[in-house]
Amino acid sequence: MKKLIIAFSAIVICSMYACTDTGSGGMSEKAKKNMETNQAVMKMFETGDMSKIGDYVAADAVDHTTPTGEVKGLDNIKAMFEQYTATMSDTKIEIVKELADDDYVMSWVKQSWTAKTDDPMMNLKAGESATMESIEVTKYNSEGKVTDHWGFLNMNELSKMMPPPAPVMDTATNKPQQ
Repeated sequence: MKKLIIAFSAIVICSMYACTDTGSGGMSEKAKKNMETNQAVMKMFETGDMSKIGDYVAADAVDHTTPTGEVKGLDNIKAMFEQYTATMSDTKIEIVKELADDDYVMSWVKQSWTAKTDDPMMNLKAGESATMESIEVTKYNSEGKVTDHWGFLNMNELSKMMPPPAPVMDTATNKPQQ
């Protein structure tokens, strides 16, 4: 019986030791800081308050995923954010899943908002609400500031933003084909 208790105790102690965080595993402090910065940028976009953007985004940062091409530099990115937030209200960003390492943060996000004005790029009229899912990938420098951003939209969401296709015309009658 004594041998059984000793063996059981050894198994329990080994199991507890295996589950203990010794500091060698898990997320690094830099990865944690990058994730916190990523969440702060999303909150900034959600609230429309760009006053701390320089705390989070590097002066030479590049947003690779805008409808008009790359946007380079902190001032241009700030102006783009302000333009977006000026056309939206009731913005909410839900982080579904987030992964981070020392260089990148990847977030699966669900966004919702209401258009303040007609937005032909998003195929919305003023007052209409929209939702969108995307994967956001953000790269960080050694100071923990964003240097690059890419966004990958859910294709179903993207197709909702597209205007309906033009009808195919019958060349003989110059009327839409049926």
